Amino acid sequence: MYRSHVLVCGGTGCSSSNSQLIIDAMEKEIAEAGLTDEVKVVKTGCFGLCALGPIMIIYPEGSFYSEVKPSDVHEIVQEHLLKGRIVKRLLYQETVQEDNNVKSLNQTNFYAKQHRVALRNCGVINPENIEEYIAVDGYQALGKVLTEMTPQQVIDVILASGLRGRGGAGFPTGKKWSFAAANQADQKYVCCNADEGDPGAFMDRSVLEGDPHVVLEAMAIAGYAIGASQGYIYVRAEYPIAVHRLQIAINQAREYGLLGKDIFGTGFNFDIDLRLGAGAFVCGEETALMTSIEGHRGEPRPRPPFPAVKGLFAKPTILNNVETYANIPQIILKGADWFASMGTEKSKGTKVFALGGKINNTGLVEVPMGTTLREIIEEIGGGIPGGKKFKAAQTGGPSGGCIPAEHLDVPIDYDNLIAIGSMMGSGGLIVMDEDTCMVDIAKFFLEFTVDESCGKCTPCRVGTKRLYEMLDKITRGQATMEDLDKLEELCYYIKNNSLCGLGQTAPNPILSTLRYFKDEYIAHIVDKTCPAGVCKHLMKFTIDPNKCKGCTLCARNCPVNAISGTVKQPHVIDSSKCIKCGACMEKCRFGAISKK
Repeated sequence: MYRSHVLVCGGTGCSSSNSQLIIDAMEKEIAEAGLTDEVKVVKTGCFGLCALGPIMIIYPEGSFYSEVKPSDVHEIVQEHLLKGRIVKRLLYQETVQEDNNVKSLNQTNFYAKQHRVALRNCGVINPENIEEYIAVDGYQALGKVLTEMTPQQVIDVILASGLRGRGGAGFPTGKKWSFAAANQADQKYVCCNADEGDPGAFMDRSVLEGDPHVVLEAMAIAGYAIGASQGYIYVRAEYPIAVHRLQIAINQAREYGLLGKDIFGTGFNFDIDLRLGAGAFVCGEETALMTSIEGHRGEPRPRPPFPAVKGLFAKPTILNNVETYANIPQIILKGADWFASMGTEKSKGTKVFALGGKINNTGLVEVPMGTTLREIIEEIGGGIPGGKKFKAAQTGGPSGGCIPAEHLDVPIDYDNLIAIGSMMGSGGLIVMDEDTCMVDIAKFFLEFTVDESCGKCTPCRVGTKRLYEMLDKITRGQATMEDLDKLEELCYYIKNNSLCGLGQTAPNPILSTLRYFKDEYIAHIVDKTCPAGVCKHLMKFTIDPNKCKGCTLCARNCPVNAISGTVKQPHVIDSSKCIKCGACMEKCRFGAISKK
């Protein structure tokens, strides 16, 4: 037994901040202090507060150290682990109370309103050790369904729980399973979509890195429910840590007899293999993903037939994403009523969001469905940096839409988001402040969609390109009001005629910004100005002669010599030469230069 456990985040975020150096230094210092038999160092998955890495938590005290450097490790070992004195200067500041005592991490604003189901083991266990997963009830749900339940009873529990797919569309998971179970075939497949492609989304990656066995267990349960013996996890090769830990987990599960032949001696056979994707966004669409697993170019197929009838290798197949699977074992163990007690009437359970953009607490959050956007942004996220005003939040990535401040108090669930012109998507949540140009945001997502379109259908291949060109024309101040009408008309045409979800949802960022921020589009077209001062072609830098001291610093830093003036006299910017790089404004010490 160890008296202390030192948990260090080994997720992608903290790994990029060199958390492995912290682990190495900690193990060395512990050995030198003679504490090897008393203190155990554990490399875990993501704790959630990604911007504070590298992160270390020491139990049993629960001390949360953030932004730890290798040079801090000696002090932590000597003071905390040897002398029992917490190093308060390294603590996450919100855990330090006014009376100088340290409060629990669960009492901080970031964690207080969270309810972790899908992320329950992330940051808690070593994802590369199957015994740690088993110690927190791992594979108990699989044992229960194989020894106590029929396949139909498993499906009934998932149906009763109200679990809906967390990959974007929100289709009821139990229904999908029941459709596949009803189709007889000599072979069926269970697939996992781990090809997380939305800009700013990293929920599934964190589950795979921090709790890979939960996905394997859930897929085996799904295999039993529908009568499948083979599973495939389609994971993007750009997630090397996730791929590495998944393969370790698969090997360990096979070694323990939890994958393979005759699992738990019940005669049930089920195995899982990895298939690496090249990072194509379109392969998030289920038929394109299956086509890619088959070894072909990842392009969607017309539906029907749906995958439950004719999916992978033309056999009945179910496909769920990582977060959906991460809920399954807990639903089996705790019951459908437990899961259904969380969330809203039509959206049960919790949802994981990757919180990013103009927000103080960047990271992963898991909250009950029905939590308002205001609670996530202002309370959990810590608000907007620099005292700036909230302008909008983008949910659903390139397939979603922008939610303005007027809808901050709308409970977040599948139906409410669609009603206000957005969608849940996989869970990316990008916050924007007053300095964000909404036309530019729409253009950013359309540029992404144009690049990621597989090109199979004309509405998406050509239509998204035309949409991007129109947006570019608007940001350059070259568009007319007639172009704005054409833009909206083309959006609806693409939505109604594209083959798959990529094209059908691609216009959403435009339609939502037109709905709530049309005045910005009009300002670009009619007034030839960008209200947020973002679009370069509409930007103009000017020098206030009353503030300019004639220090010549701006002129000396202008790369194109667009600024003229003599020492101690107000300077002037030649707009015809100015390339709008902002170097002059950055260097000015007197606030004399502004852009509009």
